[in-house]
Amino acid sequence: MTRFIYDQFAKQYLKELLTPFGTVETSRDIGSEVRQVDVQFSPRSPNPTELSELGLLGKLATTAAIFEPFRNAVQPKEVRSCLGKLYDLQAELERQASRENTRISESELPRLWILSPTASPQLLDGFRAVTAPGWTSGIYFLAPLLNTAIVVIHQLPNTPETLWLRILGKGTVQKQAIASLRELSEDNPYRLAALELLYNLKTILDARQDLDREDRELIMELSPMYLQRLEIANQQGVQQGQRLMVETMLQVKFGTIDRELSQIIEPLIQLSALEITQLIMQLNREELLARFNPEG
Repeated sequence: MTRFIYDQFAKQYLKELLTPFGTVETSRDIGSEVRQVDVQFSPRSPNPTELSELGLLGKLATTAAIFEPFRNAVQPKEVRSCLGKLYDLQAELERQASRENTRISESELPRLWILSPTASPQLLDGFRAVTAPGWTSGIYFLAPLLNTAIVVIHQLPNTPETLWLRILGKGTVQKQAIASLRELSEDNPYRLAALELLYNLKTILDARQDLDREDRELIMELSPMYLQRLEIANQQGVQQGQRLMVETMLQVKFGTIDRELSQIIEPLIQLSALEITQLIMQLNREELLARFNPEG
């Protein structure tokens, strides 16, 4: 079942993004009848401003939270199951506070965020889930004391603010999010983490036979980026090998690599292995330095 594969991806993805900002537990057992919370998050500090880097996902994580991601449209029985896990966890926290002779306020109890690509009007109406002022479209809150909201990912606006949640969508929405992810600056730390998890997902899906159309389309979407990553990794590996070879040969011939010799390593590794070997073996120190720094 590919649903399990996507469940694991979603858990790892949320854990990777949220770990810098607090404590994250995945597949956490709760209750006397063992059930698992997909992702439980506790922020390191109240309302951490740095979470704004994750846009809407960061806003959801400004307080203690449970995330329950679904690959397909969430169903009523699944919403009820999520609510049961929330109440089990809240009861566990209240018992712990009682044992420690402390109090836990309503605002300190975790909020449940159900992440679903779509949700039928009947389901939303059945749980009296409604939008709220100050929140973007696609987020539906249940009654206040239920401390729960359903995030309908495919209804979120296509903006940078929602990118990190739209990655967990499917079909066209997910493909658009992946394209936006690819366009982010390469020094964005979350870009690399998300791409690596997506590449892992592609590798796992490649090995499966029971793929549906959306799975195959996701593989096709990821394939060009995956091949580019392999090419870059291969080039970096070659350059690292060249650098190691040059450094070793310079050390063997001259004993140490001082500041002047270190400055010619970069131009040397741009040459072929044969040219590198000939230059280092045939030229003395002064000739080598003059070869790459004729004005020195």
